[in-house]
Amino acid sequence: MESMIQPLNPVAISLGPLEVRWYGIIIGVGIALALILVMREAERRGLHKDLFADLLLFAIPISIISARIYYVIFQWSYYSQNPGDIIKIWEGGIAIHGALIGAVITAIIFAKKRKVSFWKLADIAAPSIILGQAIGRWGNFMNQEAHGGEVTRSFLEGLHLPEFIINQMYINGAYYHPTFLYESLWNFAGVAILILLRRVNLRRGELFLSYVIWYSIGRFFVEGLRTDSLMLTEQLRVAQTISIVLIVGAIILLVLRRMKGYAKVRYLDNGA
Repeated sequence: MESMIQPLNPVAISLGPLEVRWYGIIIGVGIALALILVMREAERRGLHKDLFADLLLFAIPISIISARIYYVIFQWSYYSQNPGDIIKIWEGGIAIHGALIGAVITAIIFAKKRKVSFWKLADIAAPSIILGQAIGRWGNFMNQEAHGGEVTRSFLEGLHLPEFIINQMYINGAYYHPTFLYESLWNFAGVAILILLRRVNLRRGELFLSYVIWYSIGRFFVEGLRTDSLMLTEQLRVAQTISIVLIVGAIILLVLRRMKGYAKVRYLDNGA
C-alpha cells in the first residue's frame, strides 16, 4: 500500500524554468489574511487602515533577511566552509524566531517615525501575527518538512487525520509526526484567544505579550518532537531555549510594566 502513496506536488505552477511553489502561495495567503485582519482592527482603534500596509513594506523583507541571518548563525559550522551558500535562501533555511526579531525591531523604529505607540501597534497586530504563522505551517506540510520523529500509520489514523495528511506524512519509506499540524492548530487556537482577550480590555502591551507567551509554550513542546531542530549543543535545541527566554521575559515585562506604571493605558482606550 505504501509503495502506491504519492506525495502532493510542492510545485503549484510550472512555466518553463519558472516554478511557483505551494509554499510561497500559502505564505502569501497567510500574509494577506493577516493584513486584512489587522487593517480592520487598526481602523477600529483609530489608526489609518494603511498604516500596517506601510509597515509590512519594510517588515517583510527585513524579516526574511533576519530569519536567514538567524539560521546561518546557528549553522555557522557549515556556512563558514560554504559562504557561497549563505544567499541561497531558495534552498531552505529560515527561522521564525529570526523573522520575529527583525519584525519587532522594524516595528519599533517605524512606530517612532510615525509617532505611534509600539505597544499599541503590537497589540493590534498580535492576532494577525499568529494567524500568519498558523497558515504558514501548511507550507511546511506541502514541502514535507518540519516534521517530527517516526511513527506508525496506525498512530496517525488514531488521531483521526484526513487521508491526505496521513499520506503526506509518508516520507522516504516511513511515517512521521505531523508537527506542522500540531503547531498550526495551537496557533489557530491562539488567534481565537487573543481576539477574545481584546474584549477583556487588557493594559497596553499585554495582548502582544500574551501572544509571545502562548506561541512560545506551544513551540517549546512541538519543537521537542521535531527532527530538524537547530541545536545549541547535542541536547539543547535553539528554539526551545529561545521559547523559555521569551516566556520568562514576557512575564517579567508584564509585571514590571504594571509595577512601574507604564501600562496604565488600556487596549480599548483612544489615543496614539
